Amino acid sequence: MPKGFRFDLLAKSGYVARGAVFLLVAGLALFSGVAGGKPETKSALSTLLGQPLGRIWVGLIGIGLLGFVAWRLAQSLADSDGHGRDTKAIAIRTVFFGSAVVYLGLAGYALGHALFSGGGSEGSGEKGLAEWIMSQPLGAYLAMAVGLGFIIGGFVTAAKGITRKFERYLRLADASGVVTMVCVYGLVARGVVFAITGIFFAYAGFRVDPEQAGSMADALEWVRRLPFGAILYIAVAIGLAAFGIYNLVEARYRVVHSPSLDDVKHSIPTPGH
Repeated sequence: MPKGFRFDLLAKSGYVARGAVFLLVAGLALFSGVAGGKPETKSALSTLLGQPLGRIWVGLIGIGLLGFVAWRLAQSLADSDGHGRDTKAIAIRTVFFGSAVVYLGLAGYALGHALFSGGGSEGSGEKGLAEWIMSQPLGAYLAMAVGLGFIIGGFVTAAKGITRKFERYLRLADASGVVTMVCVYGLVARGVVFAITGIFFAYAGFRVDPEQAGSMADALEWVRRLPFGAILYIAVAIGLAAFGIYNLVEARYRVVHSPSLDDVKHSIPTPGH
């Protein structure tokens, strides 16, 4: 990195942006009957566009998300968190790389709408991704594999909260306080929604029908239809707000190591290692 460049500020601006998106999603989920729109990331940004100074706010979120993409690339390619190069570490870093791709698309959507009143479809990103995957050779099998990845990612995210492994990367003074419990709640809720979305995605591959691929909004609607669904729906929606707060906590207390080209070279596995 150039001398004096504050990569940590770039990464933390990304956490702020992601936190804002999930707080908006949670707000849509809790007040969807009043506000309208589906509780998912693109719909949340579209709703914000309609507010005073909406294009400015969405543009700032888009810029922040680019910072988050840069951080995810640092985590995946340069191994900024020091996971290593064993099988488990490569799996974790692959998830980070996939996250970078997803948020790059969301950043493009935000900036496109902020600058040009366009830049992307209003539809579910998951359905668009499923449609693209199924157009490839062996696409249905790839879709099921991606769905399985979502499911595993959901369990990993929830486990990260339950085991409180996220604390090793935070400089929190009170490790047993309310802030920590909010972070745990948010990670578990995000993991549940992630896993349900993965089930929909895998089912879409099984049926060879991209329309069956569910979004975050579809996952929440499925929760609402369960026994005691209204209570569970509210609990998960509040959990998504907690996940937004968790990202703001990351923005304040996250330990961020700036990557370098040498880090990238040394962190990529080589044959025989």
